[in-house]
Formats: sequence, C-alpha cells, structure tokens
Amino acid sequence: MTKKAKQFPLPLSSVVDNLSGTRRASAKFSDQVATPQTATRNAQQTGSFGGNRKASAEPAGKLNPLPLVAQDRSASGSSQLVSIRVRRSMVDRLEKQGIKDALVLSAMEAIPRHLFVEQALSSQAYIDASLPIGHQQTISRPYIVARMIEAMRNSASGEPMGRVLEIGTGCGYQAAVLSRVAKDVYSIERIKALHELAKSRLRPLCIPNLRLHYGDGMLGLSQAAPFDGIILAAAGMEVPNELLLQLTIGGRLIAPVGNEQQSLQLIERVDKLKWKTSSLEDCHFVPLCPGTL
Repeated sequence: MTKKAKQFPLPLSSVVDNLSGTRRASAKFSDQVATPQTATRNAQQTGSFGGNRKASAEPAGKLNPLPLVAQDRSASGSSQLVSIRVRRSMVDRLEKQGIKDALVLSAMEAIPRHLFVEQALSSQAYIDASLPIGHQQTISRPYIVARMIEAMRNSASGEPMGRVLEIGTGCGYQAAVLSRVAKDVYSIERIKALHELAKSRLRPLCIPNLRLHYGDGMLGLSQAAPFDGIILAAAGMEVPNELLLQLTIGGRLIAPVGNEQQSLQLIERVDKLKWKTSSLEDCHFVPLCPGTL
C-alpha cells in the first residue's frame, strides 16, 4: 500500500511501485459515534491532554523529523490543537493498556490518524476502535497497531529496526507508523483501489523510507528480502510459508491466525530451517486472501 531520486525528503510518488537495484516495511473507549466535543472530553478524562505523561523518547538520528500535524492543510489552528491533544491522550491510553516501547509510543503520537479515515469519521479517529475504509476492510484500532509493532520490534535499545515488510497496506496508517520505527518499510496491498487510496493519503507526508507495492501479499516481496520484521494486517489459517522464508535469521513475524476465533501470533526465525511460535492474545482481523483485485 527504477527511478533514483537524488534529494530528500522524497515525494512518495517517486518511490511507490518500484525498487532500485540496491535494497532499500484494556481501557476501551465506547464505540459510539463521537463528535469533536466527545473527542476533546475523552482527552480531558484520560490525562489532561497528555500533560502528565513523560516526554516521548526520540532516537538518535530521528528518521522522519516532520511536523506531521501541519500536513492537514484544511484544518484550522484550533482543530489542529484538538488533534494534537487527543492524539496525546490516545498515547496515554496506550501506555495504560501496557504499551511500553517509547519509540512506538512516539510514532503513534506523531502520525495523525484522522488523515487516514474518511472525513465523516475523523471525529472517531482516536477512539480505540477499528473503522471502515471501504472494500470490506478496516483500519485497525490504535491499541492493536501499537501492540503488533511493539511485539515485532522487541527492542530494549530503543533503536529503529532495519527492513520491515507489511502485508495489507489498507489506508496506509500502519505503514506510516512503521516508517518511524524502522529504517526501510515495504508495504503490499492486493486491492488496487486501496493501494491508490494509501498513496493519496501518504503522498503529502513525503515519507522517504516507505515504499508501496500493489500485489499478492501472500507471496511477500522476495526481491527486497530478507526482512528483520514482517507484520500481517489480515488473518489466515496459517502464515504463508513464503513469508516465513523471507524473514532474516533472528527476524520476527507478527500475524493474526485463525478463522472465527483468532489469536495474535509471534513467529521468530531461529535458524535456516527452524521457527518458534508464541501466541500473544485474542484478536479479530479481516481474512487474508490470495491474488489481487
């Protein structure tokens, strides 16, 4: 979800769909319809807009030092301020739900989730709920995005990961978050309309280390493998073997597995022919499907 650019930051349009010859991816809120007033009230109730939270740690050599909220050109100054405050409140909630990785929390605070949903749903962007993005797909709830990325990283050092692959770009939100915790992010979407939607959502952010691809995610992206981490945004009865083979030794894959009853599973590649699987928690995702649409 080859042209070689010489300057940074790169426009996303210059890097999507192509690879260069060199290798470059629970305290719940109600699911009721929220209004801007509701979002502001929720922020006040969960940490005074984040005023009591310790400052997020920034890694050395910050990957994307972009004032992302400023990219919302249509928002007034007051609505931008509400967005920042509610986003900080969302991060406070994530901490209370057990997310500890400072780099993940910083990324979740930096990326404006409301820019990745339809305008009619933007007031619900920061509640802990999945939201529809069309084509029977959803944007995952903030907690599950943070939980999966934290589990995949498992980084006590706080340093960014190397190369990451996302299966299921969707609207592009998780890919944007990943771009702030990994040096290179590749994301695949099988639904052409969603691939185009993600490009349109991400292009204004000019993220230089993110590359979107249209294709069958179950096949992975062998031309960019191996990956230090792989994250699946859809659930299958098992993880495709092709994806397991594209993990580097010591790499970690996080995926929902199952049909009606699903669990979030962590798979670590121990050596060339050995993988270790751990079940983390119950979850619910759209099904993982082969092919392209």
